[in-house]
Amino acid sequence: MLESYVTPILMSYVNRYIKNLKPSDLQLSLWGGDVVLSKLELKLDVLEQELKLPFTFLSGHIHELRIHVPWTKLGSEPVVITINTMECILKLKDGIQDDHESCGSNSTNRSTTENTKSSIKPRRIQQAAPTDPDLPPGYVQSLIRRVVNNVNIVINNLILKYVEDDIVLSVNITSAECYTVGELWDRAFMDISATDLVLRKVINFSDCTVCLDKRNASGKIEFYQDPLLYKCSFRTRLHFTYDNLNSKMPSVIKIHTLVESLKLSITDQQLPMFIRIMQLGIALYYGEIGSFKEGEIEDPTCHNKDMLGNITGSEDETRIDMQYPTQYKGQELYSQQDEEQPQGWVSWAWSFVPAIVSYDDGEEDFVGNDPASTTHQQKAQALKDPIVSIGFYCTKATVTFKLTEMQAESSYYSPQKVKSKEVLCWEQEGTTVEALMMGEPFFDCQIGFVGCRAMCLKGIMGVKDFEENMNRSETEACFFICGENLSTKGFTYLTNSLFDYRSPENNGTRAEFILDSTHHKETYTEIAGMQRFGAFYMDYLYTMENTSGKGSTNQQDFSSGKSEDLGTVQEKSTKSLVIGPLDFRLDSSAVHRILKMIVCALEHEYEPYSRLKSDIKDENETILNPEEVAFLEEYIPTRHTSVTLLKCTCTISMAEFNLLDHLLPVIMGEKNSSNFMNTTNFQSLRPLPSIRILVDKINVEHSVPMYAEQLVHVVSSLTQPSDNLLHYCYVHCYLKIFGFQAGLTSLDCSGSYCLPVPIIPSFSTALYGKLLKLPTYWTKRSQIAITEGIFELPNLTIQATRAQTLLLQAIYQSWSHLGSVSSSAVIEALINEVFLSIGVKSKNLLPTLEGSIQNVELKYCSTSLVKCASGTMGSIKICAKAPVDNGKEKLIPLLQGPSDTKDLHGTKWLNESRKPESLLAPDLMAFTIQVPQYIDYCHNSGAVLLCSIQGLAVNIDPILYTWLIYQPQKRTSRHMQQQPVVAIPLVMPVCRRKEDEVSIGSAPLAKQQSYQASEYASSPIKTKTVTESRPLSVPVKAMLNISESCRSPEERMKEFIGIVWNAVKHLTLQLEVQSCCVFIPNDSLPSPSTIISGDIPGTVRSWYHGQTSMPGTLVLCLPQIKIISAGHKYMEPLQEIPFVIPRPILEEGDAFPWTISLHHFSIYTLLGKQVTLCLVEPMGCTSTLAVTSQKLLATGPDTRHSFVVCLHVDLESLEIKCSNPQVQLFYELTDTMNKVWNKIQKRGNLNLSTTSPETMAGPVPTSPVRSSIGTAPPDTSTCSPSADIGTTTEGDSIQAGEDSPFSDSVTLEQTTSNIGGTSGRVSLWMQWVLPKVTVKLFAPDPENKGTEVCMVCELEDLSASIDVQDVYTKVKCKIESFNIDHYRSRQLQNF
Repeated sequence: MLESYVTPILMSYVNRYIKNLKPSDLQLSLWGGDVVLSKLELKLDVLEQELKLPFTFLSGHIHELRIHVPWTKLGSEPVVITINTMECILKLKDGIQDDHESCGSNSTNRSTTENTKSSIKPRRIQQAAPTDPDLPPGYVQSLIRRVVNNVNIVINNLILKYVEDDIVLSVNITSAECYTVGELWDRAFMDISATDLVLRKVINFSDCTVCLDKRNASGKIEFYQDPLLYKCSFRTRLHFTYDNLNSKMPSVIKIHTLVESLKLSITDQQLPMFIRIMQLGIALYYGEIGSFKEGEIEDPTCHNKDMLGNITGSEDETRIDMQYPTQYKGQELYSQQDEEQPQGWVSWAWSFVPAIVSYDDGEEDFVGNDPASTTHQQKAQALKDPIVSIGFYCTKATVTFKLTEMQAESSYYSPQKVKSKEVLCWEQEGTTVEALMMGEPFFDCQIGFVGCRAMCLKGIMGVKDFEENMNRSETEACFFICGENLSTKGFTYLTNSLFDYRSPENNGTRAEFILDSTHHKETYTEIAGMQRFGAFYMDYLYTMENTSGKGSTNQQDFSSGKSEDLGTVQEKSTKSLVIGPLDFRLDSSAVHRILKMIVCALEHEYEPYSRLKSDIKDENETILNPEEVAFLEEYIPTRHTSVTLLKCTCTISMAEFNLLDHLLPVIMGEKNSSNFMNTTNFQSLRPLPSIRILVDKINVEHSVPMYAEQLVHVVSSLTQPSDNLLHYCYVHCYLKIFGFQAGLTSLDCSGSYCLPVPIIPSFSTALYGKLLKLPTYWTKRSQIAITEGIFELPNLTIQATRAQTLLLQAIYQSWSHLGSVSSSAVIEALINEVFLSIGVKSKNLLPTLEGSIQNVELKYCSTSLVKCASGTMGSIKICAKAPVDNGKEKLIPLLQGPSDTKDLHGTKWLNESRKPESLLAPDLMAFTIQVPQYIDYCHNSGAVLLCSIQGLAVNIDPILYTWLIYQPQKRTSRHMQQQPVVAIPLVMPVCRRKEDEVSIGSAPLAKQQSYQASEYASSPIKTKTVTESRPLSVPVKAMLNISESCRSPEERMKEFIGIVWNAVKHLTLQLEVQSCCVFIPNDSLPSPSTIISGDIPGTVRSWYHGQTSMPGTLVLCLPQIKIISAGHKYMEPLQEIPFVIPRPILEEGDAFPWTISLHHFSIYTLLGKQVTLCLVEPMGCTSTLAVTSQKLLATGPDTRHSFVVCLHVDLESLEIKCSNPQVQLFYELTDTMNKVWNKIQKRGNLNLSTTSPETMAGPVPTSPVRSSIGTAPPDTSTCSPSADIGTTTEGDSIQAGEDSPFSDSVTLEQTTSNIGGTSGRVSLWMQWVLPKVTVKLFAPDPENKGTEVCMVCELEDLSASIDVQDVYTKVKCKIESFNIDHYRSRQLQNF
C-alpha cells in the first residue's frame, strides 16, 4: 500500500533530472529497498530551465546514485539519497544579450517548457491514477509528510566548474549532507506537530576547495595556481515555521550558514580573474546579463512566476506537500554559491528563493494563465508571501595576496614551476551577511564585521622590508586597522541567528520581523549597526508599496516592462554604509604593495559585461497627458546611498624607499616596464617623520533615478518640465567633511608615534555636485545645466614654523623625487627642532606663521554651450606668532583683507578715529567667469570675466625674514639609528648600460651619497645625447622636458601672445581692485594691547600715537585699479550662473579698447615721534588699450596673427619728495631685504650642490651640446663687450638676440621685430602724457641749525610716444618747461 504512494514521489524526481531511465527497472529496485544507478547523464535543459540562471551546462553527470528506502521502518528511519561524484561544467549562455526581452514573453523558452511539462504530465497522471478517486487517508498523508520531511541527501565529491574566456573556476566539495535535526540541532527523526509547528534541518559541507586557474588558447591549464580556498568546512542550519498543520508552505524560512575560518589566497595572476568573477556577480545582480529585468533585479516578477510554473507544475496532480526536496535542492546550491563567491550573493538568493516564495500560485495557473497577466498578479497579491531570512556568518576570514614567479628546475628539460610569495594580508573578524525578504514588496540586506586589519608580509619588488630576519614588530607590519577585537566585542555578529543560543528560534518562540520601512529605519540606525559590529555596517533596503492610485498603461514601459503601472507602485531603494574608527598608515611598504596590486589587477582586461542599450523610441510613444504628468510628479523611484566614515586617522610617512616610477606609469596606462627587482638592502629610518590627518566624520550621499533612461526620455519630451521633474533627472552627490585636522608626528624606534604638532587645526567643508543623466536626450535644451557643483569652506587655518614646512617638504620630496632631497643629518636636525623632547628648551624659539581664509563659496556649472564659475572669498588673514622670553606669544598681523584702505593713500587717517572692521564688511573677492564650450563657434558670445577685490593691508614685518632664513642646526643626538651615508630614499639607480651596472654594483657604500632618489627611466626612449650621458640622478622625463623647453624666447613669446589673444579677443572684462596698502617697518613694531582684531592700519595708528620710539616704516599704497572693456555696462560681480550679458561680443577684437584707470598711488614714511613724510604724493592715471589683429596667410600648418597694439596713458601730476631720514630708512630696508635674499640664495645653493644639477638656478644654455645640462656656463662669447642698452650696435644686438636670449642687450626693436618675423607681426604705438613732475629734495642746513634747505625740480607738459613698425621704430619725447629752484627755510617758518 505505502509503495503506491512513496514510489511515484521518488520516481518523479529521479526521472525528471536523469536521462534514459527505464521506470519499470527503477520501480522494481525501489521495492527491494535499495537502488544503485551508475554513470548517469543529467537532463541539462531541465536544470537550466528550472534554475533560471544565465548559464548553460556544458556537461553534467553522476557517477553513482544510491537510494535507500527502509520500507519496514518508514515512520522512524529516513530515506537516504546518496550521490557519489557529481560533476557539472557551466559557461555563460551564448548571445546572452538576446535575453533582455521580458522573460514572460520569450516564446522559445515558453514552448520548450510547455513541451517538457506535457511530456512529463501523462506519465504522472497514470502513476497517480489509483489515488485520484479518493484522497489518501489521514494516516497515510501524515506518514508521507514524515517521510518527505526526513529525507537525507548525501553528496560525496561534488565538482562544479565554470569556464569563461581564459578563466577556469572550479569548486570541489568532498562531502555535503542534508538531514533533519531536533531542537538542539542534533540528528533526529522529526515531524511537525500541532504544538510545535517547526521543522529544522542541517546541511554540513566538508572540505570545500575553490580553484581559479588560467587556461591557454587550446583550453589547457599550463600552471596550476594556489587554490583560492582550500579545504574549508561550513555548516548551514535551516528553520521552517508553519502557520498550521495543513500549511502547504512555511510562513517563515531561515537559512543560516556559519564558517569558523575562511582563508582565501589570491595570486597576482588570479587577481584579474577574481575581479572578473566579482563583476559577473554584480552584472547578474543588476540584471545586466541574463533574463533579469534591465533596470532592477529587485523586481523579479515575471521571472519568478515562470520559474515557479516549471518547478511546481509537474506535481500538480498528486497534491502532496512536495516542496521540501525542491527547496533543499535550491538551498544547497545557494550555500555552495555563497561560499564560492560572497560578493554577488544577493543575486543568487533572488535566483533560488522564488522557488520557495510563491509556490502555491504557480500550481493553480501554470496551464491556464500567462504568468505576467493581471489576473495572476491579483492572485499573487491575495496569497501571503513567506518571510525568508538568509544569513552567512564567518568568525575569522583572511585574504592573502601573493606574487608569483616562474622557477625552473635544476635540469634544463624539467618543467617550470610557479613559486608564490606572500606580500599582503587582510584579516577580518566577526563577519555577517544577512538578507530578509518577503516576496517582492520587501527586501533588506545587512552586511557587517566587527574588526579588520591589513598587514605587510615578506618583501616587495626586491626590497626585503618584512623578511623574517628583519625582526620587525607586528604593529609596524600592520598598516590598516578598523573596528574592535572579537575577544572584547563578544559574539554580537551572531545576534538573532540560528547559531545564537539567545535567538527566539533556539528558545522555542516565534521571531518577530520588521517589514515596514519606517520602523526598519528607526530600529536599524547607524548607531545600532556600529554597536553590533564596530568596523563596518551596511544596510540595503528595497521596498515596493502599492498605492490606491491608478496609472495609465502608457507608463508601463517607463518602469522597465513591469506589469504594475507607475501610479500604483512606489519603489524605494536606500543603502547606508557606516565605517567605524579606522587607522590607515601609508608608508613605503604599504603604498608599494597597494599599487602593485592595482598594477596586477590592470594586467589583463576583459570585455565588459555590456548591457544592450535600447534604441531611442518614437517621440509619439512618450507624449503624456497632464494627468499622467501629475502622477509622475507625485512619485519618482530613486536609489539613495549614504556612506559615513567615523573617526578616520591617516598617517603618511616619509618614503623609506621609492620605486613608484615603475608602478605609476603602468597605472596611468603606459606600457608595462619589465619586471624590475631592486637589490638594495632595506634599512629602516627611525625616527620617521610623518603627516597625520584626523577626520571626525566624512559623509557622502548619492542619489540616482531608478529608471533613468525611461524617466529622461519622458521628461525631455515635455515642453516645460517642472523643476521637480528636472531634479530627478540628475545624479546628485553630497560630500561633507567634519573636523578635518592635520599635524606632524614621528615614529620612534619602539614603534609608537609622538604627540602630533598641529599644522591644520580642525575645520569642516562641504561639496555638492549633480550630473545630468543621458545628456544626448537634452541636445535641444541648451539652457539646462549638464553638470553643477557647489563648494563651501567656512574656515581654514594653516600654521607652521619654517622647520615644520621644511620637514613637510622633505616628506613630499621623498615621494615625488622632485628637487633636492635633504640628507639624513638635516632631517635629524629638523626632527629635533619640530619634536622637542619633554623638558628640553630650544635655544632659538621659532616664530610660527598662521594664515586663515574664511567663507569661501565656489559654484561651477556647465551647459551644452558654456562653462561658468562664480565664487566669493570672505576674508584672508596672515599673522606671525613670535615667542617671547616669558613664555607668552606675541601676535603680529602680516596680511589682512578685506581692509578699509580708501583713505590710506593720504596721511589724514592717522589723526582720525578708525572704525573697527564690521561683520557686515563686503567679501574680499567676488568673481564670475563664463567661457563658451567651443571658442571658434561663430554664434557664441565670447567669454565674460567680472571680478571685484576689496582692499588689502600688508605688513612686511622683520619677523617674516626670521621665519624665511631659518637654517636647521645640526646637533649631536643619539635618537637616530645608525644609517649608511645614503640619501633618504634608499634606492639604487638602475641604468640600462652594463658599465653603469658594474660601477654601481662595485661602488663602496660611502661613495653612493650622490645617487639621490633617482627616477628610473621606464620610458623606452634611447636617445644617446639625452639618456646615456646624463648624470645618474636626472630623470629621463625631466631631461626631455628641458630639451623641449629650450626653444628660443621668440618662439615662446609668439606662442604666449597667440594663447593670450585667443583668450581676450572675445572677452568682456570688468575688473575692480581696491587699493592694497603695504607697511614695511624697519624693526618689529611692538604689539599694543589695544590690537583691533588684527586690523593692520588700526595697529599702525596705535603704534604711531602710543609708542615713543616707533621704528621707521615705509608705507606703499598701491593704486585702485578699474578695467572695463568696450561697450560694457557695470554689472554686479557675483551673478547667478549661467547668465546673459546685455551686449555680447560676437566679432573678434570688439572687446577693445579697454579703459584702464589707476588711482591713489602714493608712498610715504612714518618716522618716530609722530613724523609723517611723503615720498610720492597720491597720483593716478587713465589709459586706453586697443588691440586689433589680422590673420596672415600662413605657409605652415598654424596660422599666425599680425597685431596692432595701441596704448594711451594719461598720468596725473607726479610729486616726489625726499629727505635724509627717508633715504636712510630706504637704504636700511633695502639692505635688510638684500641680506635675507642672499641668505636664502646661499641656502638654496648649498642644497643644490648635493643634488641633481637639473635644479640649478640660472639660465639654461641654448648651446647645441646638451649632454651636460646645467653644468656648462652660458655661452656668451658672441656678446659684444660693449653691449650696453645705450650703445648696442645693430649687428651686435641681433647676434646677442640669437645666441644669448637672456642677455640684457636685446632692445625693444629687436624683440618686436623677432616676434613679428614671417610668422606673425606686432605693430606697437604707445603714448604717455604727464602734465607735471615735481621733485623736492630736503636736507638740514649745515650752517644754521634748525633750518632746512630744499631743492625743487619741475618739469611741465611731458609727453612721449613710441611707434614700432616692421621697418622702423620711432621714439618722440617732449618737455615744455624745466626749472630747478633752491629754497632755505627760516627758523620756525615755512620756506
